[in-house]
Amino acid sequence: MSPIRPALDALCAEVSDLSARLGRRVDPATLGVLDRTGHLPLAPPDLMSPNGACRLVRAADGWLAVNLAREEDRDLVPAWFGCDVGGEPWTLIEAHVGGHARAALIDGATLLGLPAAAVGETTAERPRALLIRMAAGGARHGAPNVLDLSALWAGPMCGAILAAMGASVTKVESVRRPDPTRTATPAFSANLNGAKTHLVLDLASQVGQADLRNRIADADVLITSARPRAFAALGLDPAAVFDLNPGLVWTAVTGHGWTGAGAARVGFGDDTAAAGGLVRWTPDGPRFLGDALADPVTGLAAAVGTLQALEQGGGLLVDAALARSAAGAAAICRLPRAA
Repeated sequence: MSPIRPALDALCAEVSDLSARLGRRVDPATLGVLDRTGHLPLAPPDLMSPNGACRLVRAADGWLAVNLAREEDRDLVPAWFGCDVGGEPWTLIEAHVGGHARAALIDGATLLGLPAAAVGETTAERPRALLIRMAAGGARHGAPNVLDLSALWAGPMCGAILAAMGASVTKVESVRRPDPTRTATPAFSANLNGAKTHLVLDLASQVGQADLRNRIADADVLITSARPRAFAALGLDPAAVFDLNPGLVWTAVTGHGWTGAGAARVGFGDDTAAAGGLVRWTPDGPRFLGDALADPVTGLAAAVGTLQALEQGGGLLVDAALARSAAGAAAICRLPRAA
């Protein structure tokens, strides 16, 4: 049983009610998308996350979650601490992190694009996506046309729920950077993406970018999981996108939110779960509760926000932040904020 079952159950009930009003009723628990158990080796949660990529470490003024989820994250560790030479990344982290305050460490990690978060830094009363009005919206007819540019877990889960509701969902992958779940967890990837049409584009080319813009212009929903600067590089400034398509619902899954200082930060399911307080406290400090718990709660919160935005006629950006969703789940589950 998931340690955040009350939060997941509440969100699943909302998805069920909203999807029934807009298409087919969806019970997300039947889609095989809420849990990765059996799809990859998972150790019991402790100081290290079950997937072995994220670790809780003590800085000078409290606990920090550092996630070396990608090979490039491991390569960034020497630069994070200003080391002249490299070494085993976790050895360097353990040797240096205690001499720095968490805020300074997070600032440095943000500049480098390294996922790091202070335990419990984010608070929220409920796991909710924020709906930001961007355009007037408009009438919609028929099943939603969804363009899913997201990768990994939370964003694709939102797309899977919309597909189960009856939406036409196209999963778009970059030819240069395909979704890692395709090879890392193929059966789980099939649960997330099997009901979608698949399209590969070269987003580094002008032709690929033009094709993407044309598809966004015709979409009812756009799902993404990259930071704002990635879309600026593609010429997809939100204001311009909503001018092009005023009825669009843009569901943006990010680590720490679409706006403000957090928009520049990288975040994944384990470090943002710790940021939101999804940890258990022991006399020796915090420990992980489960596997990348921010992802399933954010996927559900993103789906709820997307369905609400569709009911309102679009013209909305759905800001689904992993850390905020995790904090809301921690509040529902009444988890202590500290030991």
